Amino acid sequence: MLDLLRAVKNGGLSPAEALEKLRFQPFEDLGYAKIDHQRGIRQGMAEVIYGAGKTPEQICGIVAHMREKGARNILVTRLSPQGAERLASESVLEYHPIPRLGIVEREKDQALTGAVVIASGGTSDMAVSEEAALTAEVLGNRVIRLYDVGVAGLHRLLAHLGELAAARVVVAVAGMEGALPSVIGGLVDCPVIAVPTSVGYGANFGGLSALLAMLNSCASGVSVVNIDNGFGAGVLASRINQMPGIAG
Repeated sequence: MLDLLRAVKNGGLSPAEALEKLRFQPFEDLGYAKIDHQRGIRQGMAEVIYGAGKTPEQICGIVAHMREKGARNILVTRLSPQGAERLASESVLEYHPIPRLGIVEREKDQALTGAVVIASGGTSDMAVSEEAALTAEVLGNRVIRLYDVGVAGLHRLLAHLGELAAARVVVAVAGMEGALPSVIGGLVDCPVIAVPTSVGYGANFGGLSALLAMLNSCASGVSVVNIDNGFGAGVLASRINQMPGIAG
């Protein structure tokens, strides 16, 4: 970092050239984790911490080092209540127990753009839906939630045609037979991100039935992320919504 600053000061590098080099500077090695502090420069968002499988001490250590480098809106996904309690004792944490999502140093006055609709088949899909919705919000998107609008009561979805028509991207979250994204895909003119969930009885096979149904959707413009991957859907929705010439 100091070498780059000296090079700019001495005229050896332009600020743009220094920024390009900075994007790929080495990571910080903590022994148990390698933190990519330049992720925000390259991708527009800080590195996200996957909490499952990490001890509270490891999570707190990673967060502390990220905060030291100025990171804000730090997402910790699949964060246990025990991990959240420990993290809250050391950081300013906003914890959402249903999706098990933690947000450290959240910027409350963020400008939100566009319109991302998160539609869920049922209330049982809320954990995944909220993971997608909160992720998109933290990344600067205006989110509209349409929950419990599954195909078992299609009139509930049709009552929200106005919100669907205004969306720049729709995230459709469903378990069981996974039909919701196909229905929405036939109603809107924007991309639809399908998220299969593990909600369902035995033949649902932990979300596999919904995943295969969504992959075989007959509606155009439907893409699919992995089972229960609300975070991935939220990030993808944000990138679509904020593409130049789309967000507004």
